[in-house]
This record gives sequence, structure tokens and C-alpha cells, in this order.
Amino acid sequence: MIRRVLEELLIFLSPFLLFAVYLAIRGRRPDHGAHWDGQAFRLTLAGLVLVIVSLVATGLFSERHRGGYVPPHLENGQVVPGRFQ
Repeated sequence: MIRRVLEELLIFLSPFLLFAVYLAIRGRRPDHGAHWDGQAFRLTLAGLVLVIVSLVATGLFSERHRGGYVPPHLENGQVVPGRFQ
């Protein structure tokens, strides 16, 4: 679970990292706040869009279980754990 959260965090931060690289290549100081003020909303929006696209793509293209899920139930007075068939 922590791996998935870190992946999504990295995807969210990628526009910020790319913008910092762009500023460094252009010879500007990436740590100067004036460069970031006008772009913060756009970079945040781009990061959120990338995260949403990655979550949708994961849901659409991830591995599927062939059988259905059978929830835990009582059978002859015993609890049978849930499982995939």
C-alpha cells in the first residue's frame, strides 16, 4: 500500500520536478519564488490530472481475477473465510 501511495506522490510531483529542470536548463534559479508564483496552480492541476489518469488506467488495465469473490459465511456452524473462486 505504501508503494502505491509513493508512486502516486511521485506522479503528482513530476510536473514540479520537470518545471524545476526547465528553469535550471534556461539558466534561472529554480529556488527563486518568483518563478513558481504564477505556475503553482497550473502545476498542481497538471499533477492532479496525471494522478487521476494513472488511477483510471490502473483500474482499467490491471489484472482481473477470473472468478468472483465469495464473502465469509457460515457453513455448518463454522465461519468459512472469504475467497476468490
